[in-house]
Amino acid sequence: MAQSHGFQIVLSVSWELSGLWVGSLGSSPGIRVTKVDWQRSRNGAAHHTQEYPCPELVVRRGQSFSLTLELSRALDCEETLIFTVETGPRASEALHTKAVFQTSELERGEGWTAAREAQMENTLTVSLASPPSAVIGRYLLSIRLSSHRKHSNRRLGEFVLLFNPWCAEDDVFLASEEERQEYVLNDSGIIFRGVEKHIRAQGWNYGQFQEDILDICLSILDRSPGHQNNPATDVSCRHNPIYVTRVISAMVNSNNDRGVVQGQWQGKYGGGTSPLHWRGSVAILQKWLKGRYKPVKYGQCWVFAGVMCTVLRCLGIATRVVSNFNSAHDTDQNLSVDKYVDSFGRTLEDLTEDSMWNFHVWNESWFARQDLGPSYNGWQVLDATPQEESEGVFRCGPASVTAIREGDVHLAHDGPFVFAEVNADYITWLWHEDESRERVYSNTKKIGRCISTKAVGSDSRVDITDLYKYPEGSRKERQVYSKAVNRLFGVEASGRRTWIRRAGGHCLWRDDLLEPATKPSIAGKFKVLEPPMLGHDLRLALCLANLTSRAQRVRVNLSGATILYTRKPVAEILHESHAVRLGPQEEKRIPITISYSKYKEDLTEDKKILLAAMCLVTKGEKLLVEKDITLEDFITIKVLGPAMVGVAVTVEVTVVNPLIERVKDCALMAEGSGLLQEQLSIDVPTLEPQERASVQFDITPSKSGPRQLQVDLVSPHFPDIKGFVIVHVATAK
Repeated sequence: MAQSHGFQIVLSVSWELSGLWVGSLGSSPGIRVTKVDWQRSRNGAAHHTQEYPCPELVVRRGQSFSLTLELSRALDCEETLIFTVETGPRASEALHTKAVFQTSELERGEGWTAAREAQMENTLTVSLASPPSAVIGRYLLSIRLSSHRKHSNRRLGEFVLLFNPWCAEDDVFLASEEERQEYVLNDSGIIFRGVEKHIRAQGWNYGQFQEDILDICLSILDRSPGHQNNPATDVSCRHNPIYVTRVISAMVNSNNDRGVVQGQWQGKYGGGTSPLHWRGSVAILQKWLKGRYKPVKYGQCWVFAGVMCTVLRCLGIATRVVSNFNSAHDTDQNLSVDKYVDSFGRTLEDLTEDSMWNFHVWNESWFARQDLGPSYNGWQVLDATPQEESEGVFRCGPASVTAIREGDVHLAHDGPFVFAEVNADYITWLWHEDESRERVYSNTKKIGRCISTKAVGSDSRVDITDLYKYPEGSRKERQVYSKAVNRLFGVEASGRRTWIRRAGGHCLWRDDLLEPATKPSIAGKFKVLEPPMLGHDLRLALCLANLTSRAQRVRVNLSGATILYTRKPVAEILHESHAVRLGPQEEKRIPITISYSKYKEDLTEDKKILLAAMCLVTKGEKLLVEKDITLEDFITIKVLGPAMVGVAVTVEVTVVNPLIERVKDCALMAEGSGLLQEQLSIDVPTLEPQERASVQFDITPSKSGPRQLQVDLVSPHFPDIKGFVIVHVATAK
C-alpha cells in the first residue's frame, strides 16, 4: 500500500528496471502495457517544471503533455484507449476531481483530452491535456481499452498538476515572460526592512524547487481544517486561486490550525529560532515536515511572507513579497490610527489599541477575480501574519490592489484592513492627567510610505505606492479616503453624522476623521549628525523653526526608547526637557547624545530606537516630532574567481566587530539555493574592539544562472549582521 496526498493507491503492477509503470489492460485481447515513458525532460521544458526534483512528472494545467506507451502488441484500428485521472479522496466527476476520456484525433476539447501523437508498431505516443480550470494537486492516471469493463483499469502512475501562468485561459495567467521568470521561477529574492528613511535589503532563499518542497506544499493544503473536515469538497475547490491562496494565508501561520510558523514579537525565543536568524523558507518547511507538522518557532511578518511566497510560487501562482513602511494596524476598524501619548510623547500602551509598525511585509499574487469582475484582476494582497481574524480565522486576503486604491473596501476579502494599512490617517492625542484628551498636530500623511518590492530581473527596489493609493494629500486621495469611510460605515446615502468608536471607549463624529488638526506656528525635525552605528554613541539634534514674525517660547520634552519594529517600546533611554526661546523666523538646534552604554543592554535584534519631542508653545499649540532610527552595521561578501557548476570557488567575507569591547564565539552562517547543499557554519576568530577581519570558505555550485548567497555574522554579543551577494554561475565547459 502506498500513501499519496488525498488518496491511497493499491499497487497491482510491476516495475521494470527503468522505474516505469507496467500493467495489463485486460485478459481477453491479450494486450499489456510493458513500459511507460513520462518524457520528463520534454514535458518539463515545455511546462517550465524541469527544476522540480520529485520522481513524478510535474506539469501545468491547460497545457498538453506527452507520454509514450509500449504495448505487448499494436492496437487494432477500432480499439481506443480510455484514460482516467483522479485526485483526492472519493474522486468524482460531479466534483471535477475525476475525469474519464479517450483518445481521439481531435487536439482539444472542453475537459480532459487525449490525442494520438504517433504510433509505430506497438509503441504509442499520446498527448494528454487538462482544462485550464482543472483542480491542482497530485493525480492518479489509469488506462483501459474501450472494449474492456471499467474494473479492468490499470494504474500507470502519478503526476502533479499545477497552476499555469503561461496559459491564457488560466485565471493565474501572467502575460509578461520576464515577470513569469521573476515571480514564478526565481527561487531567491529580496525582502525590504528597516524604516522609511533607511530601507535595507535582506536576501531570502525561497527554494521552491528544492528537495521535498513540492510535497510539503501539497501537504499544507491537506493539513488545512477545510480538508480535515470535508476532504472531497476541499479538493474540488482547488481549481480556484482565490480559494487556494486563502487557505495558504491561514496555514502559513500556526493560529487556529497548527500551521507552519508560530509567531512571536517580543521577549526571548527559547525553544525555537529567532525570526531574524532565518535566511529562507526551505529550513522552515522541512522542519515543519520532520516535526510531524508541529509549528516551527518563530516567525515575524517577513518570515510569514517569505514562506507564503515559496508555497505559492511552488504551486504555480505568480507571487512577490511587498514591504509597507509605516504600516497601520487598525484594530478598531475606523480607518484611522489613534495614538495616545503623554507630555513627553511616550506612547500610552494601555490606551493605544491601534499601532503603526515601522514596516510590515505581505505578499501579492497575480490572478483574475472571477468573484468581483475583470476591473479587479491583477495583483491581490495576501497576508499570512496573524494580526486579525477574517471569517473567524487568522488570515488576510486576497484583497484586490485596484480595489484598495479606489477605496472599494466593501469587496472581498479584508479590504478595510488592507486599506487602513496603507492609507489610514495617523492621529495623535495628548492624554492629560484629568483623563481629558487633546488632538496634537502630527503628520497625517505618515501611513503607507515607500511600498516596495524587488525589481524584475534585478535586486533594486521598486516603489509601488502608486498602485495602492493616489498621491498622499491630493484631492483624489482625500476623495478616495472619504469614499472608503462612507462605504465602511454605510452612511453615504443618509448624510447623517455618525459616531465612530475610538480607543479607550471614546467616540468622534465620522466627519471629524476628514478634518486635519490645526497646523502650529513652529516646525521641528530631528537631524542625525553622525551615521548611527551599532556600538557607537548616537549624536542628533532637534531642529526647531519659528514660522512667525513674533518671538515664541517653547517647552520641549524629549524622550527616547529602544523599540521593536512594531514600534512597541522596550526600555526608555532618553528623558529630558528644554526651555527654548525662538526669535522671529529664528531656527535653533537642541543637541542630543545617547551613549552606547545607555542603550546596549536594551537594544533588540531589530536594532531600532524611537525618539519623540513634544513641543508645547506658549499659545497652547502642541507639536509632536518623531524619529525612527535603525543602527547600521557592516559585512562584505566577495566571490574570488569565476563560478562554474561542479567547480569549487572561494568566497571571502569581511566583517567588523561593531562594539568597543572584545567579542568571541562568533560564526558565519551561509546559505544559498544551487550553491550549497545545506546551511554552512564557519567559526570566526575572536575579534578585538571594532576589529575588521576576513574569513574564507569554498562553495561548489550545483546549478547555473544567477544564484543568491546569504551570509550572516551571528554573535551572542550583538544582533545578527546580514548580507548577501548574487553569484553568476556558468555551466561547466
